Formats: sequence, C-alpha cells, structure tokens
Amino acid sequence: MSRAMKVAIVDDEADMRQSISQWLALSGFDTETYASAEEALKGISADFAGVVVSDIKMPGMDGMAFLKRLMSMDSGLPVIMITGHGDVPMAVEAMRVGAYDFLEKPFNPDRMTELAKKATLARRLTLDNRALRRELSDGSVLMKKLIGGSPVMERLREDILDLGQADSHVLIDGETGTGKTLVAHALHAVGPRASKKFVTISCAAWSEDQLSAKLFGPAEDGTIPLVEEARGGTLCLEDVEALSHSLQARLLTLINESGTPPETRIIAICNEHAADKTLEDILRADLFYRLGAMTILCPPLRSRGEDILTLFTRMSEQFAEEYGCEAPQVTAQEAAQLLQAPWPGNVRQLVNIAERAVLQNRRGSGSIASLLMADNEASGPAMTTEGKPLKEYVESFEKMLIDNTMRRHKGSIVAVMDELCLPRRTLNEKMAKYGLQRQDYT
Repeated sequence: MSRAMKVAIVDDEADMRQSISQWLALSGFDTETYASAEEALKGISADFAGVVVSDIKMPGMDGMAFLKRLMSMDSGLPVIMITGHGDVPMAVEAMRVGAYDFLEKPFNPDRMTELAKKATLARRLTLDNRALRRELSDGSVLMKKLIGGSPVMERLREDILDLGQADSHVLIDGETGTGKTLVAHALHAVGPRASKKFVTISCAAWSEDQLSAKLFGPAEDGTIPLVEEARGGTLCLEDVEALSHSLQARLLTLINESGTPPETRIIAICNEHAADKTLEDILRADLFYRLGAMTILCPPLRSRGEDILTLFTRMSEQFAEEYGCEAPQVTAQEAAQLLQAPWPGNVRQLVNIAERAVLQNRRGSGSIASLLMADNEASGPAMTTEGKPLKEYVESFEKMLIDNTMRRHKGSIVAVMDELCLPRRTLNEKMAKYGLQRQDYT
C-alpha cells in the first residue's frame, strides 16, 4: 500500500489539533500536529510531502504571517486556513496570498476531509513533476523508464519519438495507472522544446474560478498565469475532461491564436471517462479535434504480457532495497497468477502489490495470490482476460527466472548454471532466445 500523504495541523488549541488529527487519521491521512507556527516551521520545508492545515488566529506568529513564510519557501504547498466566525475577509486575503482554501468554524469534518483529499492530489502532482524535472534531465532517461519489451510498449516508444518531434498538440488517453504523465514528460523531453519549460496542472484539483485564474490570470497573488509561464514550452493539462465548457472555450481561443507551429505546445491528458463515452463525447468538438489531431493511447497492463513479470521484479527489488530486506521469490504458480490478473489499476496497482509483497516477505507471511485476490475484490468485478497457451506462461516464467538469477549473481554464468542446474550451452541458448545479455548484469 502506498504511503499516506502527510497533513501538518497547526493550531494553538490542543482540543482542536487533536480532533482534526483524529478525524483525518481515520480518513487515511498521516497527521503531524504543531502548537505554533514557529514550531511547525521547524518541521516543514520546501518539498514537504503533504499539505498544511492552519488556524489564522494564533499567538506569536499568526496564520497570515505563517502562510506568507510558507509561500515564500514553497509556493506550491497547499495550505488550508481555518477561520473563526466573522473572519471571512481575512480568509479572502489569505486566498490572495496563496492559501489553497479556507474553512470557517464550526466546520463540517467531511468538508475538511474533502478539501484535504483535493489538496493532497494537487500536492502529489506538484511533487511528482518536480521530481521528474530534477531526475529526468534528458529524453533517453525518460525512455528507459518506459520498461517493457512487449509489442505495445515498443509501439508506444516509437509513437513518443515520432510525435515528440512533430511538435503539435497531443492528446494522451488510457486507463488510470498506465503512466500517462510519464509519457507526457517523455514527449516534451525528446522534442525540440526539451530545453524550454514543462508546466503542468491538474484540471480536477481546483475549482473553476481557481483554475481559470491559475491558467489565464489574473492571479490574485500576482503569480504569472500558467499560459504565460509555459510560453515557448509545453503546457500539460492533466484531467482535461474536468475542464468546464467556458474554460474549454478559452483554451480553444488560446490554441487558435497560437499559430502553426504553436507557440506553446499543449499536451492534454485524460484520466477518467465513463466506459460508454469517449473523450470526443466529453470535450466540445472543435477543441477535441484541435487537441486530438495527434493521439497516444497508453496500453493497459493486461495487454503487455511478460512485461508484467519484468515490472513486478524491478519494483519488488526497489522496495526490498528501500526496506532493507529480501525481495519475494515468485513461484511458477504466482507468475501465472500475475500474468492472468485483470489489473484494473494497471502499473499503479502493480507497484502497490509489489510493495505489499515485499512487506509481507519481510514478515514471513502472506502470498502474492492473496494480495491479488484482495485487490480484485476491492476493485469490484474482475475484467475478463484472454487465456494464453501454456507454452507462453512457461516461457514467461523461464525468462523471469533466468533474468532474476542473473541479476542476483551480477552476470556470473557459472553461478547461474549451478543454481538453475543448466549446462552452459542450454543457458546460452535460452538467454539468446529471450534477448538476455550477460553485459547487462555485470
């Protein structure tokens, strides 16, 4: 299970701190409490992995001064302000300074949870994009992150290289968890705008008025509208299906005025739409045809064959290193179950299961099969998958077994021969068959 996003709660009243903390903890958040702004500043820094909930009226440094300090340190940090009755003008001023939103006492706890979830989504996207910008400085690194040798992944990488150079607007569609944000970054990194800014925003994480101000201005806090910040580079719109009709019209005007080739490239990502609807049904037709002239469809995990085993092995090895334990050894039966699973959550679901499998293995209990069963029950009726010949399952498992053993022995052919009880000629033939090369492990 992926680790919960943190919520820092800052309030000089102990009862209020405790009640907010308990409620949010019950909702799945990892909470930290602080009795003063000064104390909180010692525990909150730029790139803080969470959001902040703060009272406005506090002794010493009050909420407004605290908010200004946080914004100067990290303007992308969502801060939810709590105001007393009659302090709405102060709350409006806090929004102008950069607060994410505010709640007036007494507030509905469910409303607090709803705001915290939206702020968490916005924060996670901000941090993910910062990490990508720091880590992925060139397209070659990004392309290596698109792991897999299946035909659909080979085609995806080819599409990214082709459309990256084309420099037109692109629409990315696909099921949740298929890596659409990574593909968007790759499109930018392999194209002629790689040295320019890549600016991204989730259209679902903000209200219509907030999104309008952030995209087009005027922003009350004086920040540059994102369409200006991205000028000459790439503007990535996550959750484009959440755009209101009025904002779709403004976006279309921007595109029409941008010219050909466009001054600013737009990459639109669709993250969710009803099974009986396409994005063409959701967006106004003229906007859809401008954005969808070039389209990339990210393949679902269930269509990627043995990539499933490759990804599971890589992810479990990474988590094992992180947690300081051994990665679980996948049996033939478990490999078949991984290949046959419907994977409604796609790569994101696989990453979660790999982490939980490592934690189970550290405790010496549980199985991959039980994790898959629990996930499928939680996600509702399983999607059907086509059966495969036994030969394909056997070959996928065999490739995974040789790959894992080569990794563990750092390319030592003798050690692999001994562990798998294979003569050298047989091992060489199988490595050639599966495209495994010794130099990749040394």
